[in-house]
Amino acid sequence: MTPQDLVIRMLPPFGGWLALASLALPDGSPLRGAAVAAFLAVGPGAALARVCGPALRARGTEGPAERGDADFAHHSDLLERLMLAVLLSVSAAILLSTVLIAAHALSGDRVLLTLTLLTTLAAFCPALRARPAPGTTPRPAPGTTPPAASGAASGAAPPTRKGSTS
Repeated sequence: MTPQDLVIRMLPPFGGWLALASLALPDGSPLRGAAVAAFLAVGPGAALARVCGPALRARGTEGPAERGDADFAHHSDLLERLMLAVLLSVSAAILLSTVLIAAHALSGDRVLLTLTLLTTLAAFCPALRARPAPGTTPRPAPGTTPPAASGAASGAAPPTRKGSTS
């Protein structure tokens, strides 16, 4: 892992701890509201989407056949990850708030602290490994070289699941 990867990986938890630190500012402070809103909008979702990154890259982007835009897949993947981060963040906040309401313990500070801890935990989790869809070749992760010929092309038998007979 390069230092740049580590910095990118730790941005969401840093945003959460910064939002928690901003609670020391006076009530109604625009800086406090901006820090908390920015973290709640994308922080937890960005950390969770990073964990699922390889699984998302395993299947290619499908776009209009008549488009000649070479950057379509790249821009589509970026938009997909951004929207996934926002929607995962909102979902985590709603789910956590529902649990805290049921426990009669809802407060903004508790929600923010719990989401910050969840984001920090997700940042330390390794990324999931994914297998490509049957009949497709996996896309290499950004910054890596494509793998050599697959087992099917070299004549080797495809891998089978443990306990299967085929």
